[in-house]
Amino acid sequence: MNTSDRPGGTDTDGLLAEQLLRLTRRLHRIQKRHLEPVGITPAQSRLLRTVAHFGEPPRMADLAARLEVVPRAVTSLVDGLEAGDRVRRVPDPSNRRVVRIELTDAGRATLRELRSARRAAAEDILAPLTVEQREVLEGLLSALVDPGPERGC
Repeated sequence: MNTSDRPGGTDTDGLLAEQLLRLTRRLHRIQKRHLEPVGITPAQSRLLRTVAHFGEPPRMADLAARLEVVPRAVTSLVDGLEAGDRVRRVPDPSNRRVVRIELTDAGRATLRELRSARRAAAEDILAPLTVEQREVLEGLLSALVDPGPERGC
């Protein structure tokens, strides 16, 4: 039974959902502010980190699938990162029709800057919390982010 269904109850789930949405917007603003000096958008940051996590340079389709976006969105992000010399398109050695995306030295340097920017953004967001509160929050977020196969979407 939801608390809003109880006599005199409040819509706790609705309030929590609203707070999570507000926190998400705040996280996005703070992250964007910390990424500006690096010269990269949050979406480009995510793509760059995703490219780095593949064992070999991924195909555009691999990136679109991993990021859960349409291929056209990946093309635009790669175009922006390629213009900044952070990634480059390279032919697949076994199929010349396939293009793969690999990090450049500038891309690897940007990843190092991103790690620092993300740590600074996290510190901004988490500053009001004690170490103990951060540990509790980590557990709660893990339960929400990784709900397990029976509760997943």
